[in-house]
Amino acid sequence: MSEISHPLQPQPCTIVIFGGSGDLSRRKLLPALYNLFLDGVLPDNYAVVGTGRTPLSDDDFRKVAREGVTKYSRQPLKDSVWPDFERRLFFVPGALNQPQSYLDIRARLIDIETKFNLPANRIFYLAIPPTAIITAIEGLWKAGLAASDAKTFSRVIIEKPIGRDLESAREINEAVARVFDESQVFRIDHYLGKETVQNLLVIRFANGIFEPIWNYKNIDHVQITVSEAEGVGSRASYYEEAGALRDMVQNHLLQLLCLIAMEPPYSLEPTVVRDVRRDVLRCLRPIAGKDVSKYTVRAQYSSGVGQGVEVPGYRREQDVKPDSTVETYVAIKLFVENWRWSGVPFYLRTGKALAKRASEVVVYFKEVPQILFNTDPENPLAPNVLSLKIQPDEGISLRVISKVPGTKAKTNPVEMHFRYGEAFGPSPEAYERLLLDVMAGDASLFMRRDAVEASWAWITPILEGWRQYGTKWLPEYPAGSMGPIEAERLIQSDGRNWHNL
Repeated sequence: MSEISHPLQPQPCTIVIFGGSGDLSRRKLLPALYNLFLDGVLPDNYAVVGTGRTPLSDDDFRKVAREGVTKYSRQPLKDSVWPDFERRLFFVPGALNQPQSYLDIRARLIDIETKFNLPANRIFYLAIPPTAIITAIEGLWKAGLAASDAKTFSRVIIEKPIGRDLESAREINEAVARVFDESQVFRIDHYLGKETVQNLLVIRFANGIFEPIWNYKNIDHVQITVSEAEGVGSRASYYEEAGALRDMVQNHLLQLLCLIAMEPPYSLEPTVVRDVRRDVLRCLRPIAGKDVSKYTVRAQYSSGVGQGVEVPGYRREQDVKPDSTVETYVAIKLFVENWRWSGVPFYLRTGKALAKRASEVVVYFKEVPQILFNTDPENPLAPNVLSLKIQPDEGISLRVISKVPGTKAKTNPVEMHFRYGEAFGPSPEAYERLLLDVMAGDASLFMRRDAVEASWAWITPILEGWRQYGTKWLPEYPAGSMGPIEAERLIQSDGRNWHNL
């Protein structure tokens, strides 16, 4: 087994979680830290400090953590070691818009660092709404919590979405840059922390069979799908402000696109890898004005049955406007305008309340010539297809043509499967890897400012086109289906079909 060297090691530090009693902290961050603790990969010396408006004591916060770990952890809670973990959990109540809150955090950090003999290495995780990011950044600066020096570091983790368009993203990035150096900033997209997403690079660049054919000469088109079975539920008020394009395409789907379409990096250094990912975004053909109706589809789910449960239509969800035109489904046809991908369409789709939960990248290769085994124009051979399954059935599938046993030269497509879990066992959660990388100062899997702004520079004209040429009512698709008929027409007009998940 070959091992990829990881030059950086997690350093002793204190992790401060803004929104420490919130949903992300309880479901993802605290369980992730607990799993890292169980796996023995946390630094020997660390502490975790939650902060938020909820007036919790340290013991209250530890109960929140225990409940979250019990319900959501990858590994079960072990009573024998839990006390060793929870004794390093603390909570500081405070509001983001109150300067005293940051002074209270600073005082508590000094106490904890003295108690545990910790260096003043601090990581601030902003698990807060995008509208509160600037307030938090300025509060950290005024309290003297943002500075790094030769011996200690301060780092900030910013959750997506960063802004809601190019202008607001630049405003947030400018505010962050006034306080933190870019080397201190970790813009997190948890999709990049998934083992199977990281495996995309290994599949491409550690196997000699793929990279030579990874271009317009051999690939017909690429499909990227992130399908969600749940409706908006309790996130309806957030979704009314975001929509599927901002919530999923601007980050998750475009990041998957970058990994599939990027040029080979000359090393795995964070700057090099992030450069080639950003370059893909800069090569995207703009979609603006009336082109939005040609290259994009948006829709809302109507009432239906999903996962065996009755789902109300989106406009009947609580906290949704009855005349809302916010999209819960998006399909896009786009082009990466460089030499490698000239003329190759990429089809992206994502939606809520669909038939199943699945994330998958599917590469369709060009058909073989109409000779030998492919001489019947009425029944052409199916093309070779490489399916990179990200969730839930993580793995790889390759469709090839094989001869059917018998005396006749009959052929049939067959699937060759590799399943990640069967080969390697359960994978760490995305947040586990990403938190560990922040402790180590490795930004390879995080978004850099120029990439964030490049993605918004491509997304914002689509939003503006929708506003300019939008309709009063969006097309609908029944909850529990795979999307609207308009999305089928988008790809079928090119003589292609969506891949069956």
